Amino acid sequence: MLQPTGKCALVLSLALYIPVRAVAQGPEGPMSPPPGVAIQQPPAPIKVRVTLVNTPVVVRNAKGEMIHDLAATDFQVTDNGTLQKITHFDLGGDPISMVVLAETSSRVSALLPEVRKTGTLITQNVMGPTGVAALLSFNDSVDKLQDFTSDTDLFEHSIATLPEGTSGTKLYDAMAVGVEMLTARPQAAADNPGTRRILLILAEATDVGSSVKLGEVLRRAQLANVTIYSVGLSTTRSELQAKHPPETQSPMTPPGTFGHPPFPGTAQTPDNDAAMQGVDITALAVWAVQRAENIAKKHALEAAAAATGGAHFATFKDRSIEKAIDEIGSELHAEYNLSYSPTDAAFPGYHEITVTVDRQNLKVRARPGYYLP
Repeated sequence: MLQPTGKCALVLSLALYIPVRAVAQGPEGPMSPPPGVAIQQPPAPIKVRVTLVNTPVVVRNAKGEMIHDLAATDFQVTDNGTLQKITHFDLGGDPISMVVLAETSSRVSALLPEVRKTGTLITQNVMGPTGVAALLSFNDSVDKLQDFTSDTDLFEHSIATLPEGTSGTKLYDAMAVGVEMLTARPQAAADNPGTRRILLILAEATDVGSSVKLGEVLRRAQLANVTIYSVGLSTTRSELQAKHPPETQSPMTPPGTFGHPPFPGTAQTPDNDAAMQGVDITALAVWAVQRAENIAKKHALEAAAAATGGAHFATFKDRSIEKAIDEIGSELHAEYNLSYSPTDAAFPGYHEITVTVDRQNLKVRARPGYYLP
C-alpha cells in the first residue's frame, strides 16, 4: 500500500484531526441514530411495593392521660381512604430495635455530661428486657460507637464515654445512617411483627453540611416503618449551663408547667405544645416528605417525629433530658402498634393514613402516611 507523502500527508493528517476534535467538543444539536440502531430509552422508574405498614398509635383522653383498654376492634385504619384489615395488634409488647443518635458537637458540650448519664435510663425504660440498641454520634462526621447489642452494660459504657466533637452538625446524614441500620433489622410480616424500629435522637434542631435532605430521610423511615422520637437539646440552655452550674439555675416556668397555655378543651402534652407556636407540624412534615426537601430548621426534629408517629420533647423549659427520655419510654411501652397490608400497595405517590377510634372524646396520634416513588 502506498504511503502519502509531502502535502498529501499534511492534508490527510488535518482531515483526521478535525473530526476527533469536533467529537471532543460534542455536537451542537441532537444527533440521529444510525439506521437500524434502536434509540436507548431512559431506565424505567423503580417501583416500590409495600407489603406491610406499621403505625404506632397513642390514644389520650381530654386530660392527656393515655388510654390502655382498647381492642383491635375499636380501631379503624384507612389508607388513601380505603378501609384496611388490621393484621397485627399489640399494646407495647413487641421487642424494640433502637438506634440512639447523639449530637456531640461543641455547640452542646455543656449538655454532654447530662447526656452521658442517660445510658441506664435508655436501657431500662426505653430498650426494655427484650430489645437491642445501637449508638451513633455526629458532628462534622457520623460515627458508629456501638452496633446493635442486648448487652446493657456495653451500651451504657458507650454512651457514658461519648466524646466531644467539632462544631459541625450533620443531623440529616446521621439520621440517614440510623434509618439504614434499622432497615436491616428483622423485617415484619403479616404473621410476625418482627421488631419495632425506633430512632431516638438527642440533638438540637440544626443541620449544617448534610448531603441528604430531611424529606428523603423521612421517606425512607416511613417505608421502613421506623418511628422517630427526639429530645431537643438547646444551645441556649447549653450556654446558660456553661456560665452557671445547674444547681444555681431556676426553671423558666413552675415545675410541671409549660410556657404557653393549652388550646381550649385540650390537655397540655408534648405533641401539642409545639402547636402553641402556631405551626402545623404534621402538615410541615407531609410537605417535606412529598417533595423530599428540607424544612425550617428549628422544626426539623418535631416534623421528623410527626412524620413517623413519634413525638418530640423539648428540654429548654422545666423538662430535663432524663425526664424527656423517661417520658418516651413510658409512651413506647404503652402505645398501640397496628399493622396492615395495603390493598393498593403499588400506587405511587403519597398515601394518607387515618386512624380513628370508636369512642368519643379521645385524641388519636398516628403517623400521617408514607410516600411511594
